[in-house]
Amino acid sequence: MRRITLTQRIASDIAGQITEGILREGDKLPSLREYMRLHGYSKNTVITAYEYLAAEGLVEARHGRGFFVRAVPAAGDGDQTPPPYARALDTIWMMRQQLVREPGHSHLGEGFPPVDWLMDMRLDKFHRQVVRGGVTTLFRYGNRYGNASLREQLVKKLAGYGINAGPAQMLTTFGANHGMDLIIRRFVKPGDPVLVESPGYYPLFGKLQLQGARMLPVPRRIDGPDLNALQRYLERDKPALFFMQSVGHNPTGTDLSEEKARRILELAERHNLLVVENDAMADFKLNTCTRLSNLDQLKRTLYVGSFSKPISAALRVGFLAGDEGLISELADVKMLLHIGGTEYAERTVDVILREGNYLRHLSRLQEKLRAATVTGLRVLDELGADVFHRPEQSLYLWARFPGIGDANDLTRRCLERGVMLAPGSIFSVDRRDRVPWTRLNVAYLDDPAFRASLPA
Repeated sequence: MRRITLTQRIASDIAGQITEGILREGDKLPSLREYMRLHGYSKNTVITAYEYLAAEGLVEARHGRGFFVRAVPAAGDGDQTPPPYARALDTIWMMRQQLVREPGHSHLGEGFPPVDWLMDMRLDKFHRQVVRGGVTTLFRYGNRYGNASLREQLVKKLAGYGINAGPAQMLTTFGANHGMDLIIRRFVKPGDPVLVESPGYYPLFGKLQLQGARMLPVPRRIDGPDLNALQRYLERDKPALFFMQSVGHNPTGTDLSEEKARRILELAERHNLLVVENDAMADFKLNTCTRLSNLDQLKRTLYVGSFSKPISAALRVGFLAGDEGLISELADVKMLLHIGGTEYAERTVDVILREGNYLRHLSRLQEKLRAATVTGLRVLDELGADVFHRPEQSLYLWARFPGIGDANDLTRRCLERGVMLAPGSIFSVDRRDRVPWTRLNVAYLDDPAFRASLPA
């Protein structure tokens, strides 16, 4: 028996009122706040239900006014509106789904580890130490570079990866995504060519689209980016930036080989290319993994790090490391946009790193990840899936299933049963691509509802 989510039930109830004529063309739906108050539902639940209805063409959103009923198309009308699952092709829709929490809702497409994997980082127990460090500064904006003590800890953290940098080469951010925002603001103008991996990190694609950049997709292979494609783009389009992931690549779970890393750096030197190395998955992997910033020592690389996934997304603490002059410029951009940093959150991370809690936490986190990866690979083998890469430990696996030529079809089927997937087209620069691959979170793979959603 398939599971119907609360969101789907709300959308179905309203759709029934529209088709039965209870709600007529031009009628305004209750406001989000009013619907929440009347029924006791969360904001995310209600707005997602309204978006389902909009995707089906039953209602339309009018800016600043709310949602209104549209004319119901007659049977056989040639105007075909996309079904709700088509919204999975939209970056914002996918990001919203990461925040939905409904009973019975399975999150195979989620980008974060389960909360119970992080619970040993009891944030409340660090409060006293945070305040003890000087309560008066907690009422002011932080330094544009970020908390000085935390930046000292970041120097030590990067040294563990063999990356030698001083505090003046460190800039704290509101997570990895904020770090990429600053870089895009500083370097990218509308129409500029920018190199990205495909499949690649879909929120980055949304940011670059918002900036008006022209994305150049470099295919991601098991050992890193396709060097032939990279070289062709460099010679033809002369891009100045390349956004890539060396370790725990999202979505494929692959790692960069040292041979390929050295070749990328040779091309960067020859073509005056700055490589932005997004290492948000660093703490889910061994320190010995190959990183461009280790081989390059931040000459032609900008390193992006984050504590959102391994500690807490609520803290919103990340960082950039790079050339001292470049970091100063990015600190100025940060100051223009946000004035300063999040002093309380940065102090909290500083305490966690200084007290030695973090290494113990990472040891337990990686142990859980290894076990979940083994289980996830076993489940995929049982289901007859083709797995792109079989890592020892990775939060993500990239797989395709027998008889599935377009993962959007599988996404639709699973979503109707309360199982959220991350279809491959989300991670493609061209969303119109038919992609059979799906990103799966290993922590949620052993789910009977997912098994039941797959075609026999």
